[in-house]
Amino acid sequence: MNPIIEPIIYHFSYELLYALAFGYFLFLYFGLGQLFLFCCKKLESLKIVHKIVSQGLKKNQIRFEITHSLKSIAIFGFSIIPIIYLIRQGQINLLPDTWTNILIGVVALTIWNEIHFYVVHRFLHQKWMMRNIHKVHHQSTTPTVYSVYSFYWLEALLLSTTPLTFIPFFPTSVVAVFLYPMVSILLNFAGHCNYRFGNGVGQNWWLFGTFHNEHHSRGRKNFGFALNILDRFFSKENK
Repeated sequence: MNPIIEPIIYHFSYELLYALAFGYFLFLYFGLGQLFLFCCKKLESLKIVHKIVSQGLKKNQIRFEITHSLKSIAIFGFSIIPIIYLIRQGQINLLPDTWTNILIGVVALTIWNEIHFYVVHRFLHQKWMMRNIHKVHHQSTTPTVYSVYSFYWLEALLLSTTPLTFIPFFPTSVVAVFLYPMVSILLNFAGHCNYRFGNGVGQNWWLFGTFHNEHHSRGRKNFGFALNILDRFFSKENK
């Protein structure tokens, strides 16, 4: 195992591990979020990307999104605890941090996230869940990069289980586990930034950011995370 990572996994207290995870998600949300938004605005000025919905934001929407996102990040911080515990108990096997293992791990986690998110998201759109839980996220009818983590606490808890429902069953590199949230939030930004490449004509797969953006305005379609493959597969259910 990586000599830098090993002492963190086996010797750091759970309180310190939580603080590190909390800080990491804060960096992803605010640091990468600002960079992503800057790039979108720059590309918009060059007419490379275009806004999907021209409607303005609700009053105090950004404040609402950041407030709920901070609560979600506080919950996300706990997601590392059961994983580290299972590693220390020998219940999770970690692969060497080779480039191949890292790449395969990130890709596999990203694919699993697409499946996991779709299942959880469809569950959240059941009447009671939508009315009492998922409505927080759908307050952002015109999504922004700040709405990516704007959840009710129970939704944040459900979505935070993606690594925990994968890693114990499919050994991967610990570096892949570390990189996965970064890849995930970049795809999440694409799905909430209210921008898309080109004019949006056609069904090109590289317009993946369009799908979830439009879910916020239309509600009853595009339940996937970054792609609409599962939506198409279960198209009869979505009609």
